[in-house]
Amino acid sequence: MIKIGILGDIGSGKSFVSKQFGLPIFNADKEVKNIYNNDRSCFIKLRKKLPKFINSFPIKKKNLIKAILSNIKNLREINKIIHPIVRKKMNKFFLKNHSQKAVILDIPLLLENKINTKSYILIFVDAKKNNIEKNLKKRKYYNRNLLNKLRKIQISLNSKKKLSSFIIENNFKSKPVKNRVKIIKKKILNS
Repeated sequence: MIKIGILGDIGSGKSFVSKQFGLPIFNADKEVKNIYNNDRSCFIKLRKKLPKFINSFPIKKKNLIKAILSNIKNLREINKIIHPIVRKKMNKFFLKNHSQKAVILDIPLLLENKINTKSYILIFVDAKKNNIEKNLKKRKYYNRNLLNKLRKIQISLNSKKKLSSFIIENNFKSKPVKNRVKIIKKKILNS
């Protein structure tokens, strides 16, 4: 099974690009949201570590944001609890899709959490800052301060770009992106 990791800035359109491949997708953001809404043991662990912020189930995103804005170390505490659960879900995804020719990994911190191996094919989604900003402002919990804190813990975009086998320019118009994905998918699956 070929594992294709989608990289890029926050709000660059990684999830949109992932969907264009028409392959099974492991979307870490969706998994995390599901965990916060349904996993009581995760809630209990987070409440124990961050009682000032996590006090009701399901876990509310606004409370997590408050915790991170209060102290960036809280993000590390959250990640220590949530990442092992996400990894287990990813491994189940691999088992479930073992007969597929390829799968897509839409995991924001793929490189930072050392999830990828050298066998992964990395694709970088490149988008202009002003387009990203417009895209992010549409999100319910948009917070510039939070974005800046999250970007500081990430590997630089230039490094991610250099590590990638392919680059997809995302101008937030679907036709050029779909065409580029079609070309890349063909190259990957026929190699």
